[in-house]
Amino acid sequence: MKVYEIRETKGIESLQVAEREEPSPGYGEAKVKMKAASLNYRDLSVARGAYGRGVSLPLIPLSDGAGEVVELGPGVTRWAVGDRVAGIFMQKWICGGVDDAKAKSALGGAIDGVLAEYVVFNQEGLVRIPDHLSFEEAATLPCAGVTAWHGLNGIKPGDSVLVQGTGGVSIFALQFALIAGAQVVATSSSDAKLARVREMGASRTINYKTTPDWEKAAAGVDYVIEVGGAGTLAKSMKAVRMGGTISLIGVLTGNTGEVNPTPLLMKTIRLQGIYVGSRDMFEAMNRAIALRGMHPIIDRVFPFPEAREAYKYLESGAHFGKVVIKF
Repeated sequence: MKVYEIRETKGIESLQVAEREEPSPGYGEAKVKMKAASLNYRDLSVARGAYGRGVSLPLIPLSDGAGEVVELGPGVTRWAVGDRVAGIFMQKWICGGVDDAKAKSALGGAIDGVLAEYVVFNQEGLVRIPDHLSFEEAATLPCAGVTAWHGLNGIKPGDSVLVQGTGGVSIFALQFALIAGAQVVATSSSDAKLARVREMGASRTINYKTTPDWEKAAAGVDYVIEVGGAGTLAKSMKAVRMGGTISLIGVLTGNTGEVNPTPLLMKTIRLQGIYVGSRDMFEAMNRAIALRGMHPIIDRVFPFPEAREAYKYLESGAHFGKVVIKF
């Protein structure tokens, strides 16, 4: 079968097509014919050798994919041939909190991912995808969708949420916040992208290039979905209300820099790191998506032979929502 491998972490050019033996499911395992996969910023970090979570090479990349069950090993009770499924980000994080053992089961990082024609999963590491979604749409859910869902845990009608940029997690957070009856404030450097988020339902938009003091314009929000990291965290602490929550899910501006922790204390801010989520969270999110008939936002779909081009497009930052690879 055809797969993509990262054999050396020297950037996108490290991504190579390879042939591997088609896998067979063992006890308790299901074989899935992959139909689509999606990219996250994490995948760029893995290719560059900047991820730092025990990546072993050669590695089949990508954590997010969806497909159809085509073969079952003995002892499988959760699935039948023909079921439409997606793999969970950490194959061993079923419920409860995360720990080192669960983190070491992350697809496309700690273990081989889903950029392959066939993948064998433990039956516990799969979820059923909502019936109304295409495989391409479902492939966007495992990392970006669950991360946004987890980051908004506890949100209630009338709350306000600040989302930074228009990448996958931020757009999912906007959609989930609106489903919950919350108001959304969105930032971007592109007026065209801000117009699109207003069309989706954002209450306020801020161009952070023309309004560098965007934290003042956003002041008083209940939640911040923080994707910038060290470069934006100080501003997020000024934007969030006293007693509000900042969900740190990304480091797009880098991972070095000084942050004054005093506002955390003086404003009693809850700062939480979000490293995706459990199968339980994924299944709860899917129930909400199905109930509301929500569709993930896909910017572009690339064919399997153009996986490198998909990586480059994500790297460009031109995308709005998710970048998908179709098998």
